Amino acid sequence: MTVRLFARLRELAGAGELVLEVAAPATVADVWAALAAAHPAVAPYERTMSCAVNEEYARLTTGVRAGDDVAFLPPVSGGAGASDA
Repeated sequence: MTVRLFARLRELAGAGELVLEVAAPATVADVWAALAAAHPAVAPYERTMSCAVNEEYARLTTGVRAGDDVAFLPPVSGGAGASDA
């Protein structure tokens, strides 16, 4: 299946898109485990990242099938504050 990574996860894995093989039946958690095994630097983000399957937000328990598109997004922080101007 296609795995898409964003922001810091993309930097840590060295790619924005990967193809991973995960045995069926599988969940998003299984895909994450395969990703973390291949790229251990992403593992600490498991509890804080968001995920999506086929462009719909999903939980780690969501089932996935061959051909699905799974995305992992790290938490977003920062942004501009109010201006005093």
